[in-house]
Amino acid sequence: MNAAPAPSTETKMPSGATAVLVLDDGSVFWGRGIGATGSNVGEVVFNTGITGYQEVLTDPSYAGQIITFTFPHIGNVGANPEDLESTTPAARGCIIRDDITDPSNYRSAQHLDAWLKSNNLVGLAGLDTRRLTRRIRDGGAPKGVVCHNPDGKFDLEKLRAEANAWPGLNGMDLAKDVTCRQTYDWTQTRWTKETGFGDLEKDGRTPEFNVVAVDYGAKRNILRCLADAGCKVTVVPATATAEDILRHNPDGVFLSNGPGDPAATGEYAVPVVQELMKSGKPIFGICLGHQILALALGAKTYKLALGHRGSNQPVQDLETGKVEITSQNHGFCVDRDSLPKNVIETHKSLFDGVVEGLRVTDKPVFSVQYHPEASPGPQDSHYLFNRFTTLMADQKAK
Repeated sequence: MNAAPAPSTETKMPSGATAVLVLDDGSVFWGRGIGATGSNVGEVVFNTGITGYQEVLTDPSYAGQIITFTFPHIGNVGANPEDLESTTPAARGCIIRDDITDPSNYRSAQHLDAWLKSNNLVGLAGLDTRRLTRRIRDGGAPKGVVCHNPDGKFDLEKLRAEANAWPGLNGMDLAKDVTCRQTYDWTQTRWTKETGFGDLEKDGRTPEFNVVAVDYGAKRNILRCLADAGCKVTVVPATATAEDILRHNPDGVFLSNGPGDPAATGEYAVPVVQELMKSGKPIFGICLGHQILALALGAKTYKLALGHRGSNQPVQDLETGKVEITSQNHGFCVDRDSLPKNVIETHKSLFDGVVEGLRVTDKPVFSVQYHPEASPGPQDSHYLFNRFTTLMADQKAK
């Protein structure tokens, strides 16, 4: 990896600047404010996807992060209530290259700038996102503050101090911030152009499986994919006990995606997953759920310098040799060398070789690091939901 570039100290504000990004090393990036006014602090990351900015901004896995979009045309499909992955965006802010593009799509219900304002999301446009992305790529994801003030008045030293004072994501449990507060049922199925969202009950479909989904920050489309696969889904909070989960008599348990440090969330989640594995129920984990499962099996996790964020991440299935293009959003990873003997690595990243999937040899338990629901992203990995239902069918047949 190349040495990190020297920090830039562009303290002289250019004409027309109404927003600024200040990093913990003192780097200053000026721009034009978009969305809500005010400031927010977080880990500055980049996303390489060319579609699905609304899904990205509402993905709970982005809690604690300021998202830099490398694709320049953000806003061209507007915003609409169907593309929300959570009720309230968990991201701390967004950064884009060009001014927000006016919407040109039949599904648009609102201009993106108005949507950002309505969700109190601070943003910045007009920044050289290529330069910022190189900074993140070469030096790791920094802490930073994004600030939007139409008056153009900024206290750069105060903003830098705020960035430095923020503790960062290491050791931070954010699942408790984004999880549901009470148990609920989910029956909505995936969207189609012809009919919109479906519903198991309204469409007269009888669910074949009863699944409990542990919500560490679940995206709505993940729940839809489970329902589409014939599952009656009961969603429980991240803090649910094994007893809470098993009293629903599930055919299988799903461990969802989510934000933050898996070791921090694992303090209360790992003992629960260990009890669930003793029950013999099939378990399927993704993203944070994959990492917590690995911890429950005795493995370790670590923080990546950059993380994987985008919808063009190549992953190889080591058991079939096939390559999938996947949607990902994670900053932590499972340590390959810490995997116990009864755990097989099933998938690996073709970008940097990290663990992307695992399977337990003596239990109906598996997981992947990426987001197979693909919202946004390619649908190469939808087969994993069928793999989960096959495990449940096999267990029911015994």
